[in-house]
Amino acid sequence: MQTTFTPEQLRDPAIAGSEKILRNCVHCGFCTATCPTYVTLGNELDSPRGRIYLIKDMLENDRPADAETVKHIDRCLSCLACMTTCPSGVNYMHLVDHARAHIEKTYKRPLMNRLTRAVLAFVLPHPTRFRAALAAAKLGRPLAGLFRSVPALKPLAAMLDLAPRVLPAKSASAGPGTHKPNAAPRGRVALLTGCAQPVLNPGINEATIRLLTRVGIEVVVPKGEGCCGSLVHHMGREEQALSDARRNVDVWTREIDNGGLDAIIVTASGCGTTIKDYGHMLRLDPAYKDKAERVSALAKDITEYLADLDLPAPEKPAGLTVAYHSACSMQHGQKITRQPKALLARAGFIVKEPAEGHLCCGSAGTYNIMQPEIARRLRDRKVRNIEATGADLIATGNIGCITQIASGSKLPIVHTVELLDWAYGGPEIEGLGHARIRA
Repeated sequence: MQTTFTPEQLRDPAIAGSEKILRNCVHCGFCTATCPTYVTLGNELDSPRGRIYLIKDMLENDRPADAETVKHIDRCLSCLACMTTCPSGVNYMHLVDHARAHIEKTYKRPLMNRLTRAVLAFVLPHPTRFRAALAAAKLGRPLAGLFRSVPALKPLAAMLDLAPRVLPAKSASAGPGTHKPNAAPRGRVALLTGCAQPVLNPGINEATIRLLTRVGIEVVVPKGEGCCGSLVHHMGREEQALSDARRNVDVWTREIDNGGLDAIIVTASGCGTTIKDYGHMLRLDPAYKDKAERVSALAKDITEYLADLDLPAPEKPAGLTVAYHSACSMQHGQKITRQPKALLARAGFIVKEPAEGHLCCGSAGTYNIMQPEIARRLRDRKVRNIEATGADLIATGNIGCITQIASGSKLPIVHTVELLDWAYGGPEIEGLGHARIRA
């Protein structure tokens, strides 16, 4: 793609980076075939190619974002299926991240939209606030129908629809500290506890710690780490995201220097994609550039790490048929496709892959709140494909996908590591009773 940025514009490192990405695009349109919003809406401006034109026009002309551009950029899920498909290596992720930061700086959103986004940025990255908000949701649930009838309030209705009816108790076993291995020591890792995940499903981190310590891995949950920054990063709140990244880099660097780490384990694939990008996000910060690159190099999804371990024979061969949903941030963001399925099969599960597995379920961070109608259509399409496999249950590696798919399917859905922990000697997973009976 030809560009006409001025030399003065190109002195801005962000513009220079986006200009290189734009030049790689050859207008081929391969991306349209795998873009969930284009497949759903059929609008060229809701495809990666269309959004690239909008971003180019906005940045090249050095103008504030307008309502039309914002509408179509906001509709992007950042699923990154386009990057898997693109034959030219266009780094759409970094381009759309830059566009969102530009929008945040130059565009004044409608009042209700601004307030909703501000509330999400204030609440979701903080477990205590998030837990309090979910507890309060039961009071607002009777108003969901009213909110759904007012366009500006639809995100509030979506929040109430997604809020769990019963909130799990806080984890008593996955807090900060060092979890010693129960077998001969063979490694040491840090675990990202996350922000939304330990509130919605603390059992995921508990299962991770149980499984790793059972096979000889020391697990450190460092005090002071927090949200990876991905939620606010995808909302264009660049400084808040970089602040989160710096805090975590400092915490993990101390662990690297003090006791060494074989890996930084991440159990939410959306977080993993962001942490693996810390080196890029902090590339212009001389105090953090090198440290961030070290952290990014150590970050591994739990299944990515387990795949390199010599695991024992499973203790509980289940024989259950599992539909594996590959989260977008897993397959497109991190290019992890083989390991989760291979681990499940090795543990005794029969693994089924749903049709159209490359298409997003509609979760995408806060997308299912801010774009509830598109998200619902994607969810329903995903659920139809999953249930067509005839599986007993669903496994995936991202808490957002778990929440989204569970809102539309009666099949049990669990994190992949929960199934692996159970197969390798851990406790039975709550809620799998009828799936086991069916099997």
